[in-house]
Amino acid sequence: MIYQRVFIGFVFIIAAVGIIYLFSAAYKFATQTYSVFCPGREILATPFSIKLYFEEIMFKASDGTNLSGWFVPARDHKGVVLFLHGKGGNISTRLPFVDYFCRKLGLSTFIIDYRGYGKSEGRPTEKGTYLDAEAAWEYLTTIKKISPGDIIIFGRSLGGPIAARLAGKVKARALILESTFTAIKDVAAQIYPYLPVRKFFKFEYPTADYLKRVKIPVLIIHSKGDDYIPFSHAIKLYNAANKPKYFLKINGPHNSSYLESKEVYIEGIKSFIAKH
Repeated sequence: MIYQRVFIGFVFIIAAVGIIYLFSAAYKFATQTYSVFCPGREILATPFSIKLYFEEIMFKASDGTNLSGWFVPARDHKGVVLFLHGKGGNISTRLPFVDYFCRKLGLSTFIIDYRGYGKSEGRPTEKGTYLDAEAAWEYLTTIKKISPGDIIIFGRSLGGPIAARLAGKVKARALILESTFTAIKDVAAQIYPYLPVRKFFKFEYPTADYLKRVKIPVLIIHSKGDDYIPFSHAIKLYNAANKPKYFLKINGPHNSSYLESKEVYIEGIKSFIAKH
């Protein structure tokens, strides 16, 4: 009788764990889009807030989606950077990058919001973000008449695979990838090792695969202390890249490493630009 009760209790525990596991898996599957995209609609500041002149740009993706961005000219012009940001917020939360590029590096900056972010229309999707980056490139090269050889494509975090894909399709000056991942499924599998995320995760963002197609100079930037995307991702990306390629190690957590490593960060990018 005692053994029977123990057995029933054991079966009950196993069943409860199984139900919790299935519920967790179903929840993650249903909410995976919100894990990848965290758009902010409110524009909290503009380059005027840091005393930089800018043009507010409205342009259109090939599928008709209206997109928003800022073009910020640098006085000491040494090129143009097309900046593709990470998953959260919008362009108004990236002013430190604009400041670095324009004031410290002499790079005019075109920073855009993906569909569903800031003033851009629509809802974000993986395919949509690729179209948005292509539309930004078309705007720079056809409307602004900027030579492709003057444009540096820069992708941070989620912007990494978007930038790498674009760089494999166009003839830019160089590509910079900062704090990004080999593939988004690799990150998901590390965060949720107990779930079969590789099978049910619908997003790919395969940065390493895209990087293999890039034939221009590449700079990989990553922090040893990144608390979201492990440093090992940067090593694998560097190994996947074609030459000429460079690696810049910085310090600090994922969301503020570029601030904590300001001098190393700026000098590293400046050295890379000077070479190419």
